[in-house]
Amino acid sequence: MPFVRIDALRADPQRLDALGRAVHDALVETIGIPDDDLFQVLTGHDGTSSDLRYGGYLGIERDDGIVYVAIMLRAGRSTEQKQALYRRIAELAEQYAGTAPRNVFVTLTENSSADWSLGHGEAQYVERP
Repeated sequence: MPFVRIDALRADPQRLDALGRAVHDALVETIGIPDDDLFQVLTGHDGTSSDLRYGGYLGIERDDGIVYVAIMLRAGRSTEQKQALYRRIAELAEQYAGTAPRNVFVTLTENSSADWSLGHGEAQYVERP
């Protein structure tokens, strides 16, 4: 059950959709989430009224093609699965949206089953593990 936020600079609806598909397909392929487990917030920033900032940290030369991907999910994936996920997101973002892999910034935040309510005010993962 990942919850995904994608923020991209100067992204039109088609690019945002392509980035969303890239992240979702990578999650399905690398960590085995169900295909219908799709919860995303896609936001484009125009660079004027809203902006994204970036630098050249770790020698990575980012530019205005920057995409921030924040994924929240329940804990339990191995380091290898996470690394495969990062690689696949970067590959598919380039393939689907033309985003250079150097501009794909991904962060994972893990939590527990009790930290999710998927509707009806219930903690479904606690009540149905």
